[in-house]
Amino acid sequence: MGARENKLKAAQAAMPYFGDHEVVGIGTGSTVDLLIGLLAANRGRVKAAVSSSNASTVLLRQAGIEVIDLNDVGRLPVYIDGADEATAARHLIKGGGAALTREKIIAQASDRFVCIADESKLVAKLGAFPLPIEVIPMAVALVVRELSALGRPVLRAGCVTDNGNAILDVHGLDIVDPVALESQLNQLPGVVTVGLFARRPADLLILGGDAGVRTI
Repeated sequence: MGARENKLKAAQAAMPYFGDHEVVGIGTGSTVDLLIGLLAANRGRVKAAVSSSNASTVLLRQAGIEVIDLNDVGRLPVYIDGADEATAARHLIKGGGAALTREKIIAQASDRFVCIADESKLVAKLGAFPLPIEVIPMAVALVVRELSALGRPVLRAGCVTDNGNAILDVHGLDIVDPVALESQLNQLPGVVTVGLFARRPADLLILGGDAGVRTI
């Protein structure tokens, strides 16, 4: 089976984690796009959604799902999103779709964070996928200099986030302690969000694979 089929398995396995007619958090990316398609086919399953990106907002509205502001909700019962890399400890690298800041905010505001992905995203150690970092535009050169001691930061060409910021993708990181590195990078002036989700990891990791679905 291909990656799309395995992503669909993960999305299908996540559907029971939505309570009936609740306001839920919805992430961004190809696996989440499939999840939104499942919600479109089950109209009325959720009451409304808090969306992590403009792209997901468009899809949710096309599916007939109301999109509301997090400030009008408070806590969310569940947030479902994908990942670019994940470990068995449920630490993640996210941000390939440049939505990491809103994703991290919604994850923090949710009682349960369910991560869905195809099984190829499970790794022994994070870092083969370049770590995305959202940066205030005027601080790009400064942050590049600071990050160069840790890895090789590359400005993502043509990318402006939904928040109007830049993305640096940091290659070659040796991420031995994701929690410590996340805290360290958060302290750099100009950094908005780091694509490490370790201080607040996923509560559940659902992986679709050729042999079925695995939940960690």
